[in-house]
Amino acid sequence: MHLSTAEIRRRIEALGPWFHNIELQGVSTAPDHFLGNYPFVKWSKFASELPAGLAGKTVLDIGCNAGFYSIEMKRRGADRVLGIDSDEGYLAQARFAAEVAEADVEFRELSVYDVGALSERFDIVLFMGVLYHLRHPLLALDLVRKHCVRELMVFQSMQRGSPELVALQADHAFWDTEPFENPGFPRLHFIEDRYAGDPTNWWVPNRACMEAMLRSSGFEIVSHPEEEVYFCRPAGPPAGEGPVYPAKGEPDD
Repeated sequence: MHLSTAEIRRRIEALGPWFHNIELQGVSTAPDHFLGNYPFVKWSKFASELPAGLAGKTVLDIGCNAGFYSIEMKRRGADRVLGIDSDEGYLAQARFAAEVAEADVEFRELSVYDVGALSERFDIVLFMGVLYHLRHPLLALDLVRKHCVRELMVFQSMQRGSPELVALQADHAFWDTEPFENPGFPRLHFIEDRYAGDPTNWWVPNRACMEAMLRSSGFEIVSHPEEEVYFCRPAGPPAGEGPVYPAKGEPDD
């Protein structure tokens, strides 16, 4: 799709504000992003860990926002890329960005809690920058593990608190409160009102909590190429009862 620079600028402004800074025929969607050239600055730290060629692969981008990662996956030759988000405003941005980038990506309005409705597993699942916006984060991880991931999940979450990882016992006596005083104990910080001016920031894990939640949801962490990014593969069912939620549909095995 070829539009004039003036038309692209007009459409970008009309669809704004943008959280993803994407360059569309030389025009940036969020040139003054408070995180810099985001999410490219994040992507550049782990992109080399993914195969340069994704021919024959299917990709699901959960919480795709304006489609930066979806477009990058299509540029690597993935056969099918599906981006989902619960915000129609972001999806409108993503459709426009993919159209200008000439990337054949499908976008659908869908909540992470209803990924079972897809009735499909994907070779690669991107779950980037979503967890801390969710009221029910462990449920979401359980559902993604149960319904979506065939080979690999690329996961990212904002983290706060201690970066320490400490060896923990599998169990503790009821009166043993000392582990909870350890800054490296898994902690999920709850935000009642807002953080960074955003009322959708609900939970922020420390590093130990993030890794423990991934394991508890049935993932094995195979690499940690960037401070907040984990490459995971399915390694078993979620612990406990798993996703106790009336999710729609079941995956095709």
